[in-house]
Amino acid sequence: MVPLVTVVVLNWNGWADTLQCLASLYTLSAPLPNILLIDNHSSDHSVERIRQAYPGLEVLVTNENLGFGGGCNVGIREALARSSDYIWLINSDATVEPHTLAAMVHQAESNPQLGAVGSVIYELGSTEVIQLWGGGRFNPWLGRSQPLRAPGELAFISGASMLLRSSALREIGMFDEQTFFMYWEDTDLGFRLRRHGWKLATAHESRVWHRGSGSLGQGNPKIDEYFVRSAIRFFRRHTPLPILPTISLLTTLLSKRFFLGHWHRVRAVLRGLQSA
Repeated sequence: MVPLVTVVVLNWNGWADTLQCLASLYTLSAPLPNILLIDNHSSDHSVERIRQAYPGLEVLVTNENLGFGGGCNVGIREALARSSDYIWLINSDATVEPHTLAAMVHQAESNPQLGAVGSVIYELGSTEVIQLWGGGRFNPWLGRSQPLRAPGELAFISGASMLLRSSALREIGMFDEQTFFMYWEDTDLGFRLRRHGWKLATAHESRVWHRGSGSLGQGNPKIDEYFVRSAIRFFRRHTPLPILPTISLLTTLLSKRFFLGHWHRVRAVLRGLQSA
């Protein structure tokens, strides 16, 4: 029996990237998925442009920006209600090749203990520069998330391309949107999956090309604020001595921004600390 897969694409003020992502998704080989577009309260006429380009696409629009985890959860809930066997989260600033999903499903079907499967993620426009081999590791003492560039043991799967087993989500829950507005929600989900006995893997034949920082843009101080706030909350939940990774993270970020004279980013780091 062919498993039922729902693809969830989250858009926020990025219709141009999203249209490229959707164009690649419509080239996917079997198993052909249902594609669900979640618009996270965009203000750039994304919904109109996307519906014009793909009039048959199902689009759900939120009443406010729910963040990455909250926006994805809208699609996840809908997919679970429709009894999907798997839910594939793919970033809107990513493109895929026809075999990308089939390779992930094949990997997941090979082991019923796999709660999440990732892709090999390349820099957009390159076939050699690897951003992530599915996900990464985490050092609980330094508070550093280290991306894997080659096969290895995974602590988490990147939300840029993540195939989730529905039965695992029903057991452990979805993204924690109350704690993480943006960043670290995929790491938290990976830790919760492993804590409940689920395993993680990368489908080596599943390839994705990803721009990175597509939502906010490189250098946006909001990145620092959200990243620090989410990181500290993650440390409190998943590390033995949260003060150590917190000090390490703040020392690294603040010293670099002080040295470069990026005072607006220093203030953003401190806002993240204050709101954590």
